Amino acid sequence: MTVPHDDDTFDHRSLHERIAADLRDEIMNGDLAPGARLPSTAQLTARFAASNATVQKALQLLKGERLVVGRAGASVTVREHRQRTMRPASYMAPVDPDDRYRWLTEAEKLGTRARSRLLRVTETAPPADVSALLKLSEGGMALLRHQLLLIDDEPVELVSSYYPLELARGTAIARRQKIRGGTPSLLAELGYPPRLSVDRVSARVPTQEQFTALRLPGDLPVLRTLRVVYSDAERPIEVTVMVKAGHLYELQYEFAAE
Repeated sequence: MTVPHDDDTFDHRSLHERIAADLRDEIMNGDLAPGARLPSTAQLTARFAASNATVQKALQLLKGERLVVGRAGASVTVREHRQRTMRPASYMAPVDPDDRYRWLTEAEKLGTRARSRLLRVTETAPPADVSALLKLSEGGMALLRHQLLLIDDEPVELVSSYYPLELARGTAIARRQKIRGGTPSLLAELGYPPRLSVDRVSARVPTQEQFTALRLPGDLPVLRTLRVVYSDAERPIEVTVMVKAGHLYELQYEFAAE
């Protein structure tokens, strides 16, 4: 049975974009596993009723997205790390001040080399959603720590963390330097132990800064996590906006049955 469609429901993308989308989904759901060969060009041209040139354009998109690797005359294979699963709960607990930030140690458990690059530390008026979560007055300012996280020298996540000025001023949070153990440990030392974290995750079209910093290949969406951390008496002590490439990373949350 043929499903009727009109101009509002028809896929208007070019054929090579549609081919790339179907193959991308098979890579991300595991039908095409890490290290697996993609079907041959002949198989793909038959499957999608497409020309050789169109199939090659689709494969070039996937190569640009760092999902597959290959060169002319050789088979195209799925990258070994075609998608990474991030477990936010693993990074939240404070660590000893002399230890490294938990995000770095968790990433290295997977056999990768992780590091962070501090881009700027400044007082600024935060976005409206961040301001509301910090319970700032209209036009209120917050302390921003803006950094880029990298794995194996590839940009992973753009992180913007905001703190109430009365909490951050005069502390290491306000200095342009990395904080040993991360801010959860420092906040606990300052008398504001993290008690509860709430995440809101959405898919967005990347901004110009996000597109450039994350080296995004095209108009694929990013995952945006808006996290608010509360201390005692439900006081918000940190609001962070985390942005990562949606086609390379997924988030894993675990919930116990009550």
